[in-house]
Amino acid sequence: MIDSVLVVCVGNICRSPVGARVLSAYLAQSGVRIAVDSAGLNALEGEGTDNLAAEVAKAHIGEVGDHIAQRFTPALGQKHSLILVMEPGHKRELARRAPELSGRVMLFDQWSGAQGIPDPYRRDRAFHERVFAQIDAGARGWASRIALAGEVRP
Repeated sequence: MIDSVLVVCVGNICRSPVGARVLSAYLAQSGVRIAVDSAGLNALEGEGTDNLAAEVAKAHIGEVGDHIAQRFTPALGQKHSLILVMEPGHKRELARRAPELSGRVMLFDQWSGAQGIPDPYRRDRAFHERVFAQIDAGARGWASRIALAGEVRP
């Protein structure tokens, strides 16, 4: 049973906070109320969401909300039953840092291609739009599986 989700990227200012917000929105639309948080492998701790990432997200789903970047730690990972990462390399890095969590870690785009979602940091608006579309598709896939199945099996 999935009772909380942690979305992880590198800096925790673009993909993971937007992914957490979009996933939360789709889960809420499905009537599922679970905690969704985000973190970064090398978080820009204390920073808010990147301005361009927040602008693009706002255009599609409304305000991203208050966000303060935080670093992934094994203790933080232990608090969540599902950890969604943006790239296959993030999955390998989490396995190295916290091997005990490996069974909880999956790709954010697992159900929409499983290729990974590239980092839009310091890229142009068009790139951010493409990344948002990938995040949106990934969030829809996860939300439907979490809502319908109550548990996830890849």
